[in-house]
Amino acid sequence: MKILYIDMDGVLVKYDSALSKLSEEIKKDYHGRYYDIPNFFLLMDPNDGAINAYKKLSTVYDTYVLTTAPWSNTTAANDKIKWVKKYLPKEAHKRVIITHHKNLCIGDYLIDDNTRNGVDKFRGEHIHFGTEPFHNWSAVLKYLLD
Repeated sequence: MKILYIDMDGVLVKYDSALSKLSEEIKKDYHGRYYDIPNFFLLMDPNDGAINAYKKLSTVYDTYVLTTAPWSNTTAANDKIKWVKKYLPKEAHKRVIITHHKNLCIGDYLIDDNTRNGVDKFRGEHIHFGTEPFHNWSAVLKYLLD
């Protein structure tokens, strides 16, 4: 079975969805560094089609959530695990990898919306989410399941 890694921020979750849930005071205090807000990652909503896509892909691939937690936010790693437990309790059970060096993971595919944190050195195929031809989950599913 081929190994597939899926990033969280911007791929499984909508980063901007958390911003609308913050008070103006917190936005002002953390302006330009929202990732540092305690429990920020628990506020994020799933990206359109992401939960269904993960569930489908996990039936065909050995699938993991591969994410980075900001070093300056002491709740981030735990928040990300709680998010996965909430939205993918069965499919991603004990399948979360948190690292700043995604290139150290060996696999066939990595779905990520960025090239940083080792994504640019990943030895499998990087599916650059949010760019052509992988602009949304429908396009990714078509590519990986057809």
